[in-house]
Amino acid sequence: MTLLKKVNNKTKRNLKVVSLLAGSLLLQSCAPLIIGGAATGAVVANDSRTTGTFVEDEAIELKIKNAILSDASFKGIVHINATSFNTNVLLTGETATEEALQRILAITKNTQKVSHIFNEISIAAPSALVARSSDTLLTTNVKSRLLTDKSVNGTKIKVVTEAGVVYLMGIITRQQGGNAALIASRASGVQKVVKLFQYLD
Repeated sequence: MTLLKKVNNKTKRNLKVVSLLAGSLLLQSCAPLIIGGAATGAVVANDSRTTGTFVEDEAIELKIKNAILSDASFKGIVHINATSFNTNVLLTGETATEEALQRILAITKNTQKVSHIFNEISIAAPSALVARSSDTLLTTNVKSRLLTDKSVNGTKIKVVTEAGVVYLMGIITRQQGGNAALIASRASGVQKVVKLFQYLD
């Protein structure tokens, strides 16, 4: 074999290796996008809301959150969660003053597309990180129970937890709503279950 052929063969092998590595890196970099897209698609597909309403709810939550975060006077005195489902907004958390509460309600009311407000905000100092972490775990526990119980369709129910109180939102039948509340109440750590469903019957 001539020196030129050896060089050409080596070059070809190197190009193949580079191509394989590039392909592998490309797949790895795209994986989160593919998985994320599939997950989002699955959530929308199993949701009772239309795709348009789903997007509106996401936008409503973001607008309220940004409005509160951008107000320097709220710093250190509020901890608020805004959850929108079918344009009905659930406000949970704490505010140190009545004045702050009224301003938050005004922000929410003036947010475009909001049709109803469930005010569950407490007048109190903002909760500690430990308490919020506990609520997050409780939400996960309740959601898991709803997804594995055949008497309800857990993919159609939104779960929000604040200070051990579990709020359930969704567009379901009254029977499923009752079943969901019972299932949620059995989770360890649940202080109370509040049904905020929109019923189909």
